[in-house]
Amino acid sequence: MLNFSHNNLNNEGRVRTVLDVGCGVASFGAYLLSSDIIAMSLAPNDVHQNQIQFALERGIPACLGVLGTKRLPYPSRSFELAHCSRCRIDWLQRDGILLLELDRLLRPGGYFAYSSPEAYAQDEEDLRIWKEMSALVERMCWRIAAKRNQTVIWQKPLTNDCYMERAPGTNPPLCQSDDDPDAVWGVPMEACITPYSDHDQKAKGSGLAPWPARLTSPPPRLADFGYSNEMFEKDTETWRQRVENYWNLLSPKIEANTLRNLMDMKANMGSFAAALKERNVWVMNVIPEDGPNTLKLIYDRGLIGTTHNWCEAFSTYPRTYDLLHAWTVFSDIEKKGCSAEDLLLEMDRILRPKGFIIIRDKQPVIDFVRKYLSALHWEAVATADSSSDSEHEGDNVVLIVQKKLWLTSESVLNSE
Repeated sequence: MLNFSHNNLNNEGRVRTVLDVGCGVASFGAYLLSSDIIAMSLAPNDVHQNQIQFALERGIPACLGVLGTKRLPYPSRSFELAHCSRCRIDWLQRDGILLLELDRLLRPGGYFAYSSPEAYAQDEEDLRIWKEMSALVERMCWRIAAKRNQTVIWQKPLTNDCYMERAPGTNPPLCQSDDDPDAVWGVPMEACITPYSDHDQKAKGSGLAPWPARLTSPPPRLADFGYSNEMFEKDTETWRQRVENYWNLLSPKIEANTLRNLMDMKANMGSFAAALKERNVWVMNVIPEDGPNTLKLIYDRGLIGTTHNWCEAFSTYPRTYDLLHAWTVFSDIEKKGCSAEDLLLEMDRILRPKGFIIIRDKQPVIDFVRKYLSALHWEAVATADSSSDSEHEGDNVVLIVQKKLWLTSESVLNSE
C-alpha cells in the first residue's frame, strides 16, 4: 500500500523498528524478520492468555505490556511504524491519549497502520468512530498515506511546521517544554503532542542512516549524553572483542540452533547486541531505569529493548530466554540495597533449561554466585578474567554458567 521502491518492505533500510500493539502470537513480527525489520510485539495477558509466551517460544521478539495510564517503556522517536490489526483498543478514550502515546513513539515521518472494521464498515457506530478518529489524527497533523478496504495507514509529519500552523487552542495541545519525552519509568501518559527537537526540525527527519549501516553509525542523539563519536566507536569495538571471547568460551557447549532469544540486562549503548548481528539471534536490550537513558541510542542503531529496574521481576513468562548477559548488574543492585538472591532466582525463572548466563562483574560477586550454583542446578561452564580485553576493566571477571535440565524427585517418580 505504501509503494516503496522495488516493493521492498523495509524501504531500502529506512523502516527497521516496528511496534505491534495487541500482537496476538506475533505473526506480523515473524513475517517481517525476513525483510530485516525487527518488531517489538506487545500484548497484555488478557482473555487470550499466554500469547506472548507463544511468541517467545517461536523465537520472535515480544513483551508483556499494556496501553493503560503509564507510558510504554520506550523512548520517544523509537519506531518507524506502529501496527494495530483488530487490536481492540479504544483510541478515542481520554482525549486520544493512547494515540498520542503512539505519536510520541513514532519517528518523524513514521507510519501507523490501522486495520479495523471502523475503517470500512457502514453501520452507525463504526461510522461515528471513524469520523471522530479521522478528526483527531488531522488535528495531530497526521495524513493518510494509503487506505484500502479495512486498512488505513497514517503518516506523522516530518517537522513541527504543521503544529505551529494550527489555530490557537486546538486540542490536543503541544506538551510543555519541560516535559521529557524520554522519561518513561512510571511516568503517566499525557494527552499532548510531543514536538520535535531542534535537531530533528533542522534535519527534517531523524537523520539516521539506513539499516544495516545504522548499526555502526554514531546516532545523532549521542550528543544528548555528551558522548563523542570516538567513544561510540571504541565501545562498539570493545564489545565486539568481548563477544568474540564469550563465544570462544561458549562454543564447546552450544548445541546447534539452541540460542535465539538473548537478553542484555544492562545494555548501555547496545554494543553487545550489535556484535551479534551475523548470528541468528535477537537481543532484548535492557536499560536500568535510574542510569543514563541510552535506550534511545539502542533504537537509533536499529535494535530493540526496554527499561527496567532489576530490583523487580521482569515482565515475561518463565523459561523464555536462552541466554542472559549480566554486566555489573549485581554490583548495581547491591548499591541500591536490593537482594542479589532474588535477582538470581528471577534470572533462573527467565532462563530456559540448558540456557546460559554470562556474568561479568567483580570477583566478590562471582564468588557469591558460585555459592548458589548447586542449589540453583546451575553448572559453571567457563571463567575468565578481563585481561584479554583491549580495555582493561580493573578487577572484573567473567563467569559463564549453564542451567541444567532437572526434575524434582516427585516428578521423577511420576514419570516412572
